[in-house]
Amino acid sequence: MATRILIINPNTTQSMTDGLKPLVESLGFSNTEYTYFTAPSGPSSINNNQDVLDSVAACFPSLEPLAKEHRYDAYLVACYSHHPLVSRLRDITPVPVLGIFEASVTTALQLLSSDFQRQEQFGIVSTGKIWEELLGSAVLAMLGGKERGGNGRFAGVETTGLNATELHDAPREEVRRRIQEAAGRLVRRGEVRVVILGCAGMAGMGEWVREEAGEGVRIVDGVMAGVGSLVGLVKGGF
Repeated sequence: MATRILIINPNTTQSMTDGLKPLVESLGFSNTEYTYFTAPSGPSSINNNQDVLDSVAACFPSLEPLAKEHRYDAYLVACYSHHPLVSRLRDITPVPVLGIFEASVTTALQLLSSDFQRQEQFGIVSTGKIWEELLGSAVLAMLGGKERGGNGRFAGVETTGLNATELHDAPREEVRRRIQEAAGRLVRRGEVRVVILGCAGMAGMGEWVREEAGEGVRIVDGVMAGVGSLVGLVKGGF
């Protein structure tokens, strides 16, 4: 039987959901079926904590029966934040549920050198400036750090000043310039060896980051990391 994964876009922008499909399909996992969910109402772009909460209220009533009826083998919440839908769904289904934020951070840690004396770090390129604090705090809470840089593995967050929908609506060269400028600032912070794309709307923009960061830096897309992790969890029986 095929592994069935529901990929959840908790905002209302269908074009953002559609932008995930070629990226996910490019992974080439066999015997795996993907279904995509776009929020029926709520924010068109998730730009702050209130938008996050509004998206939970808009999406959960539709997702709850799917989870309780065991329609899928795994769920991926494709919003780059510490999104409450992850914990809400985990409370009502025994199957794996991941957010792209958590999946990307755990993937980044696995790509850093296991020689801690080398002090390799990962960092995040995201959208609006508000995410510098929100994501920075979320990473440190996830890793058990008490202050920025406290665990030595996290270099921090740099932002583009664009929101998620502007990543697709703004002139392409402007988007590219801003993403590359943010990536450049990030890699100059220290021994940054992994850069995470900190927005589902950045799907397919990893090569722009690579051009700026250099070939020696790994690029992690949260959606790809999330799907890969879920496939492993399901097929491994976890």
